[in-house]
Amino acid sequence: MEPIIAIALVLIGYSLGSAKIINQGNEALVERLGQYHRKLRPGLNFIVPLIDQVVMEDTTREQILDIKPQNVITKDNIYLEIDGVVYWRIKDMEKSFYQIDDLAQGLNQITTTTLREIIAQNSLEETNVSRVDMDKELLDRLNETTADWGDEIQRVDIQSITPPESVR
Repeated sequence: MEPIIAIALVLIGYSLGSAKIINQGNEALVERLGQYHRKLRPGLNFIVPLIDQVVMEDTTREQILDIKPQNVITKDNIYLEIDGVVYWRIKDMEKSFYQIDDLAQGLNQITTTTLREIIAQNSLEETNVSRVDMDKELLDRLNETTADWGDEIQRVDIQSITPPESVR
C-alpha cells in the first residue's frame, strides 16, 4: 500500500511541476536544455520539469512608452522641449527576447534619437505646423527599425512642443 501512495505523490508532484498557466493576453517562451523549444499560448500548458524552463512571459497587448521631455534644436537653431508617447505591442515574442536585450530601453532610445533627428530637419514654424506629418514619419522610421525586434509601433504622438520663453 505504501509504494502506491509514494507513486501517487510522485505523479501528483510531476503533474503540478509540468503544468503552466498562461494568462489571456500573454505568451511565454520555453527553452529545453538552454535552447529555444516552443512558445506557450494562453491557457493550460505542460512542460517537462527539470528539462524545460519558462524563460520569459510577457504581454502581447498594446503597451505605452512615455518619452520624457527632450531638448531638441531645430534647423533654425531654436531649442524646443518635446514630449511624446509611443504605443507599441509585441508581435513576435521569440524575436523580442532573443534579438534585443532590453526592449523597453531600446524603444526609448531609438524613439528619442529619431525624434531629435526629425525635429532637427525642420524649422520652428514647420515643427508647429506639421506635427501630424512628423508623427507619421516617426512611426514609419521606428517600424523599419523595430521590425527586427519582433514588435510593432502602433501609434506615436508628440504631446507637446514647448519653445523657450524668449520665442513665445
